[in-house]
Amino acid sequence: MSTFKKDKPYNSLPALPPKINLETRKVLRKTISASRALAQLNGAISNLPNPKLFLDTIHLQEAKASSEIENIITTNDDLYKSAIADKKFNNAASKEVISYKNAMWYGLDQLKFKPFITTNLCIEIMQRIKHNTSGIRNTPGTTLSNTKGEVVYTPPSGEQMIRKKLANLEKFINEDDTLDPLIKMALMHYQFEAIHPFSDGNGRTGRILLLLYLKMEKLLDIPAIYLSEYIIKHKSDYYKKLRFVTEKEDWESWIIYMLDMVEYTAKKGLSRLEDITSLMQIMSEEIKLKLPKIYSKDLIEILFKLPYTKIKNLNEAQLGTSKTVGNYLIALEENGFLKSEKVGKEKLYLNHRLMEILEGKK
Repeated sequence: MSTFKKDKPYNSLPALPPKINLETRKVLRKTISASRALAQLNGAISNLPNPKLFLDTIHLQEAKASSEIENIITTNDDLYKSAIADKKFNNAASKEVISYKNAMWYGLDQLKFKPFITTNLCIEIMQRIKHNTSGIRNTPGTTLSNTKGEVVYTPPSGEQMIRKKLANLEKFINEDDTLDPLIKMALMHYQFEAIHPFSDGNGRTGRILLLLYLKMEKLLDIPAIYLSEYIIKHKSDYYKKLRFVTEKEDWESWIIYMLDMVEYTAKKGLSRLEDITSLMQIMSEEIKLKLPKIYSKDLIEILFKLPYTKIKNLNEAQLGTSKTVGNYLIALEENGFLKSEKVGKEKLYLNHRLMEILEGKK
């Protein structure tokens, strides 16, 4: 049993992998069902005519959910307007969420050049989330408290100690092939959060690393999944099971929690993907029937890339002059496909049926 004390820096945090049997019967059974759900989602995404079409929307949803865990709350409507409008929104929460999405994209881009998760990559992701140039924590006194203000955990202290723990984590992620990748993912996430290497942004950085890991391990060719939604629904369990690993070395409950998260979000993602692709097909046929002169595959894809669109998006897709595509959007609104709203000096057009699916209203 580890020598853990809530109010003392946990410098004795054990290295990975743990020296116990992790692949219990319960864990292996859950690993099979989680892997199957993930494979089904991966297959469905890969078979789409344009697999990357919904990525912006999905990553904004993940960013929104992950930020919500840190009590950074924004609405879908504000978020999607912020993503597309020229007007600079003063909504601090939306800015934070978009920073998270940009940090996620940065991490995914880096994997193309160097398919490894490293300490430096973690620092770069955190800096993009927080918009600063800070690095590893180097001042003592960091503690984690519960809602009553009671200290429940004190992470390792001292930059050299933290870097040593991260070096072990980096080696485990990139070199250890003895465990199933999804079990490894659960261990990796616990260890990163237990090390707590930054003054701020640890939770969000750790959740981005989950998506990068799924991509790196080729478990999801396109990481179109938002795991944070599950954590929001089971937030107290998330923190309780993290704590049980630290206090009781209860790895089994934690691993099963993480596998449940993967299975639930993969199934939910597949269902949502089916709803969106079905709506896309229905709207495509309706627009072709009612407005045959403006219908095109490119137009439909723009209407489904993000819930909001504007003249500039149609311009950039070379669908016509500003006047022509402006008339397209007016016609789409008149026929009930879009709803317009003035934001600053420009007009945005909302695909309201798509937004209903994203908000779980359909």
